[in-house]
Amino acid sequence: MIRLPLALVALSIAVVLAFETTAQSAQVTYYQLPSGAYPHDVAPAPDGAVWFTGQAQGFLGHFDPASGKLEKIALGRGAAPHGVLVGPGGAAWVTEGGQNAIARVDQVSREVKLFPLPKEFADANLNTLTFDKAGMLWFTGQSGVYGRVDPKTGKVDAWASPRGAGTYGITTTPSGEVWYASLASDHIAHIDTATHAVTVVDPPRKGVGPRRIWSDSKGMLWTSFWNGGGIGRYDPMKKSWTTFLMPRSRNGTYAVYVDDKDRVWATDWPANAIQRFDPATETFATFPSDKRGAEIREMQGRPGEAVGRRIRQRPAGGRARLIWKRRTPDGSRGGGEPSGATRRVGGMGATLSIKQVGSGGLVASHHAASAG
Repeated sequence: MIRLPLALVALSIAVVLAFETTAQSAQVTYYQLPSGAYPHDVAPAPDGAVWFTGQAQGFLGHFDPASGKLEKIALGRGAAPHGVLVGPGGAAWVTEGGQNAIARVDQVSREVKLFPLPKEFADANLNTLTFDKAGMLWFTGQSGVYGRVDPKTGKVDAWASPRGAGTYGITTTPSGEVWYASLASDHIAHIDTATHAVTVVDPPRKGVGPRRIWSDSKGMLWTSFWNGGGIGRYDPMKKSWTTFLMPRSRNGTYAVYVDDKDRVWATDWPANAIQRFDPATETFATFPSDKRGAEIREMQGRPGEAVGRRIRQRPAGGRARLIWKRRTPDGSRGGGEPSGATRRVGGMGATLSIKQVGSGGLVASHHAASAG
């Protein structure tokens, strides 16, 4: 383990290079960041660095693990960014809840451009973003809002979610279909990108609380059940659900991400771990944290690397870790199941270092404050 301190140490970012071995070993490097930033979401940047949202200090962070350089781009007065996503042109797009706007940060000039929501949707509590195949940016707001930004014209449209508050995670399938998950309103939904009409799909069991959502390469929708302690797979063609319960936890599944080999990663708060689910074998691999209360909130990925961070809240700030890994090709994918099928699958203990198999990567954000 190598520690490279920066000024005002209280947060740390870790980069992990994990190579496929029978011992599941990994090399971890931790990088320190200034205190009090309260990072929330993270996304891999095209230049090999990492973007993260500094929610408490109103900035978008750009961290280069190769040099240890941290750049903080101020997003404006009162900013409180939540989600971050890299767009087709390389710019970073941010759900900027403090100013109730979508922010675009140019990858070269670092120019910040705001796209305010319509006045009738004040205090949307903006959350996450996704691009459709036409290049339109779709976003969610937990106050019960979904909308889109046309990056070419700057026009912002927003609509009330059909069942009210809770609109949270959002994803795009390989065919270009946009879906969101609603935690408080307990459903997932398909957005018709042409008409903006929403089709609601109830979960397999009432009250499971779908929080985040991700599509695999076949267009299957995977969602994390915050109140249900598991992950759900929804087949839009068959209109059927299959639930895979966490190895031990009965609630607290926060984030979900599907890698390039269609392995499903989920964050398991009660177990203080990341769970990797293989649909082909229907087994979990468990990767516990080395610190209590890691509370991992988001995952993303890119080929060959894995990144994560943790915040452990303290009076002077928190502790964050960014975990980065390399993988070797392997794996296959699973198929559909009857509607409502539920399975509890086997767990497998592992070391702290998250080692995934296949050519893709993983980005996980760790955050141990309020459940936002």
